[in-house]
Amino acid sequence: MSLSAISGYLYIAMTVLLTVYGQLVIKWQVDLAGAAPTAPVEKFLFLVRLMFTPWVFSGLAAAFLASVFWLATLTRFPLSYAYPFVAFTFVLVVGGGGLLFGETIRLPTTIGLVLIVAGITVASQG
Repeated sequence: MSLSAISGYLYIAMTVLLTVYGQLVIKWQVDLAGAAPTAPVEKFLFLVRLMFTPWVFSGLAAAFLASVFWLATLTRFPLSYAYPFVAFTFVLVVGGGGLLFGETIRLPTTIGLVLIVAGITVASQG
């Protein structure tokens, strides 16, 4: 395997890991913040304040960095090859939701995640 391909897989991994981090941290902070107000102005202010908390801001920064790594990925691989790997974010976010937040992962979700992994496996072959 060439150094270019290895760096491409590292870029994909960073894209996935930063995306997962962002999703899980934002969920954690939203849960801590509690329910949003119902009035539109108060809801907007609530969300803006939440967006600028350090942890949520780090999640948003992670999303930005994931985009940078995605750009780098596309310099190494065709989109049709690289994009299926991003589906690992679904598996990791759902698993993280179950482990970190006690969210229930039902059988249909598990079957769907297995199908995603099978799809990634098939797509990575060609």
